[in-house]
Amino acid sequence: MPRPVYEVAEHDGGWAYRLNGAWSQTFATHDAARAAAEEAAREQVIPGEDTDILYEDEEGEWHTETVSGHDRPEPEVKG
Repeated sequence: MPRPVYEVAEHDGGWAYRLNGAWSQTFATHDAARAAAEEAAREQVIPGEDTDILYEDEEGEWHTETVSGHDRPEPEVKG
């Protein structure tokens, strides 16, 4: 599983964090943006419920798989 990286940087006249190219709201200070990024990262590791997923492979065959709600990423905050 790829490791999500929250990057804190200047944005839109203030500070914000981004994940996969998407920016958060703008904060007045770097510290406020970093705190928000750290909170988002903490929430990402909260376990959920197991669920079934359905997907199609490269050959066009469909598969059903049960995924664990405890299989969570280890996010990182930079900046």
